[in-house]
Parts: sequence; structure tokens; C-alpha cells
Amino acid sequence: MQLELEGKRALVLSSTRGLGLGIARALAAEGAHVLLCGRSEPAGVVHGQSEFIRADLADPDFAAKVTEAANEKLGGVDILVNNTGGPPPGTASALSAAVLGEQFSTMVRSIIETTGKVLPQMRERNWGRVLTIASSGVLQPIPNLAASNALRSALVGWSKTLASEVAGEGVCVNVLVPGRIATERLDELDASAAARQGKSIDEVRTQSRATIPMGRYGDVREFAAVATFLCSGQASYITGTVVRCDGGLIRAV
Repeated sequence: MQLELEGKRALVLSSTRGLGLGIARALAAEGAHVLLCGRSEPAGVVHGQSEFIRADLADPDFAAKVTEAANEKLGGVDILVNNTGGPPPGTASALSAAVLGEQFSTMVRSIIETTGKVLPQMRERNWGRVLTIASSGVLQPIPNLAASNALRSALVGWSKTLASEVAGEGVCVNVLVPGRIATERLDELDASAAARQGKSIDEVRTQSRATIPMGRYGDVREFAAVATFLCSGQASYITGTVVRCDGGLIRAV
């Protein structure tokens, strides 16, 4: 299958490690010209056409900075992959207004602002892809990740609303939900769970894998392959939906 990504221009947020880096690599391998961004240099090589800008989602001028860089380095944006780091673990009853406000700015405001800046050019060309990376917590809330469950769910509602507004102009807007994919972030969460439960990390991982029908954590390349398809020309009739790549983890239908 030809994914029709040759020459497409992709901006991938928070893409210097983990899922974001995996998606950037997969898009570049299919011929897209990719702009990576993050607070530090990419943790590995990206083969193909790629650029990098140092940018922090928490900065008030993040959206303006990255879209200006994309216009300068890529000549515009055809594909936007909205990806962010996760907030600190914690319960809903202990979630403070200060933490909620800080994380909202990073995980929601910056995403919506950046999308708003690239949408006009997508609509003008009658072609665009906006893919937002969420979490299984938007479908099945994850214990002790209250902030993530709440804020990522807000993006699902926003994404669905936006999809209906721009579908007639060739712009597809979707959400991709990972299960437990083997990344540094998952290592951090497993370590946090081990400390909280008084168990070893190996014990926590064994218990975690037992809840996944496939019996294992996912590989970043598996997740990135799904993301790449959703960003492709072949996915032109998929919009307004939440796609899972979770090994069967989420129990809801």
C-alpha cells in the first residue's frame, strides 16, 4: 500500500523520545519532511528529511514558535501530530488547582493553539491531518492518573468537535490511544506504582502484563505504524474517531 506521504510536511510535537520520536521516524521513513520539537535533542537518529527545534510546551509562546519554525523549515504543515508528556501521578481528591492549571496550559492550551495556527493552510489546500495522541485513560480511567484522565479527555471532546467542522475541507482529525507501550514514560509509571505498592518493578510489570490480552507491552514501532496510517492519504475517510492501539487492554466496547 502506498501511503501517499512522500513530500508531505509533518510537525510532530514532543517528539524527541518515546511515542513522539517513534512517529516522527515512521513518517520520515515514508518520505514526509518532519519537524521534531522538544526540550532536548532527539534521543536517536531520524532517517530521512527531518529538522529539529528546541521548544517547551509550557512556554506561553510555544504555538507561535513552532508554527513559525515549521513555515520556515518545511514551508508549511500538512500533518500535525499533537503529543505531550504526561502529568505527575496523583489521585482525583488530591489534585490541586495549581497543578491542574499548570498541566492544562501544557497539555491542552498549547495543543489547541498550535492546531489553530496550522488549520487555515490545511483548509486552504483541502488536505490535512490532525492526530492527537491521548491515553487509555480517556476510555478507561487509570487509577492514580487523575490529571491525565481529565485533561486528555478534554482533548477528545475538542477533537471530535473540530473534526465535524473541517471534514468537508479535506482535513481529518482523529485521536490515537496507546495502551501500555514500552517507553521511558511507562518505566516511570511502573516505578511509581512499585514504590506506592511496596513491590519490585518486575512484580509490577508482571501484574501489568497479565491485564493485557496479548500478554506483553507494545512496541513503539507498532504504535507509530498506526499513527502513520492515520496521517496518510489512504486514511482520507477516517475522521472524528478514537483509535486504540492497546493489545486489547481497554475492556470497554
